[in-house]
Amino acid sequence: MRVLMGILSGPNGIFYARKKVPSHLGSAVAQVLNSKKPSISWLKRSLGTRDLREANIIGKPVLIEFDRTLAKAEALLKPIPMRDNLSQAEIDRLADYFYASLLAQDEEIRLDGTGSELLFQAVGKQLKELGVPAVTPFALQSPPAYGLTEREMFKIEETHELELELAKEALARGDISHVEDEEEIDELLSVFQLNLNKKSRAYRQLGIAVLRKKVEALQALERRHQGEPIETPRVAEPSAPEEAVPGSSLRAAFEGWKTTKVRRLSTLREFDLAIRLFEQLHGNIPVASITRTHVRQYREALQAIPVRRSGGLRDAPLPQLVEWSRHHPEQPRLAPRSVNKLLAASMAIASWAYDNGIIPDDTPWANPFAKMLIDVDEAQREPWEIGDLRKLFTSPVFVKGIRPKAGRGDAAYWLPLLGIFTGARLSELGSFAVADVITDEVTKIIYFKISEDDARGRKLKTASSRRAVPLHPELVKLGFLANVVERRRSEKGGNGQLFPELVPGPKGHYGDHWSKWFGRYIRQIGIDNKASVFHSFRHGFKDALRAAGISEDVNDALTGHAGGGVGRSYGAKDIIRRFGLPRLAEAVAKVEYPGLDLSHLMPRSGANSA
Repeated sequence: MRVLMGILSGPNGIFYARKKVPSHLGSAVAQVLNSKKPSISWLKRSLGTRDLREANIIGKPVLIEFDRTLAKAEALLKPIPMRDNLSQAEIDRLADYFYASLLAQDEEIRLDGTGSELLFQAVGKQLKELGVPAVTPFALQSPPAYGLTEREMFKIEETHELELELAKEALARGDISHVEDEEEIDELLSVFQLNLNKKSRAYRQLGIAVLRKKVEALQALERRHQGEPIETPRVAEPSAPEEAVPGSSLRAAFEGWKTTKVRRLSTLREFDLAIRLFEQLHGNIPVASITRTHVRQYREALQAIPVRRSGGLRDAPLPQLVEWSRHHPEQPRLAPRSVNKLLAASMAIASWAYDNGIIPDDTPWANPFAKMLIDVDEAQREPWEIGDLRKLFTSPVFVKGIRPKAGRGDAAYWLPLLGIFTGARLSELGSFAVADVITDEVTKIIYFKISEDDARGRKLKTASSRRAVPLHPELVKLGFLANVVERRRSEKGGNGQLFPELVPGPKGHYGDHWSKWFGRYIRQIGIDNKASVFHSFRHGFKDALRAAGISEDVNDALTGHAGGGVGRSYGAKDIIRRFGLPRLAEAVAKVEYPGLDLSHLMPRSGANSA
């Protein structure tokens, strides 16, 4: 059998794939691969086999991937030129596209639901079974087979009213920051592949046009919400550059999807992996040709991926991993949540392909990835048991002042306390700076402003995560302001990080390394419940708000969960304007954990290392 070009046999007899990188692409390829090297001359990967036939089979998708890497590098060398002007036709086209996208988003919600009802009903049922009183004006019953529930309708109407009020107020002032702060202008320009000078008159004209269309869209959505038949306009989706979207495959859709918005590096890697694994199993087939059988086989293959992979398995393609697992059934496999992430990524790209014309309009199509996720045991998402909380807060870190090196100084002490009294994610808490703790000039209420911060590399999980969370009185009593905030302010000023020993980890989050220590620590002190993880503090906080009778809209605002509506989120300022800091502070102050006494914890000024 003849060996494929680009596949060679090494000194040890193991075949590998190799492709020369043109000299002008060396640095761009390094950037695409996120390599520490300034430039790459060869793309090379072991195929993990000495069998020629197997090497030819395994090597094909690897060589295809090399070609894609080179194509991405070429695209990086083609910057979009800056523009200072737009024609009126261009402005109208962008604004019309924005209007249609808001109506289409609402239409999708009315077809598929907001996605929050099942969670609401499940939590309500759980609280009822536990005998925990929960105040809600909405019925706790099975959702209807079709359509939105009364609760979803209420939340959508409430969202429309607030959004319309804010948008009309901004339009009256000619304040385009309303759509600029929400990144709506930037998203439009990215979709249409335009680099518009933000200081130009054309940028302001576009902003006003988009703001007008937002008001019009929200008014139309209010009428639709009252039962009027408001149609969603069909607007041609702008296509990505032809060289970035060759063909009609998932890979082509992924390349186009990337151009519509700036994505997190971790998200790009996850989506790229999902598509690469699908291609390794089924090849580069058109999205329109993907069937549910393809997806079922893909899901089963993902479930067979071994967790620990070394040697030839590290870069082995999916079919080889499946075969290895068949011969090693005792080895642990990929967790169901990880499988679902890959399936969800593929589903999102397939939907984008349909919405953006990669699937021909005359082709009957339903997303084959829909309803193919694995049912996952939700035990790990339960809040902490009171007994485990007592055990944690009477452990050496809290009562003996022990500060393990891996616990990053005072972060070991304060992050769990902040977790139970703010409901914030670890990635949000870890990147807090002094400037994020704000005292309102009028009410004198102190609150955390949770927002994205490019300077510190802080990215939020979703747009709805931008919020304001008042400081819980218990944190004040424990000395958080005096011993953390004010101390850091005196040392580093407003930009000082509250926990300076925390550094970004592989995913760019300040809590990546700390989280591993925390997991080891709680096991060392005898907490064996798998539900007792840091993220479960967030669920405990949300449940504590419900137990205190706090309304779902305030609950969502404090925890950064998106409710129903047009899919837009509020920033911290809008949340404060909508609910008022006194109401938010009153809600947070009601958060308590019956049976948990923290009176033994005193502010600490020094610590030991261990």
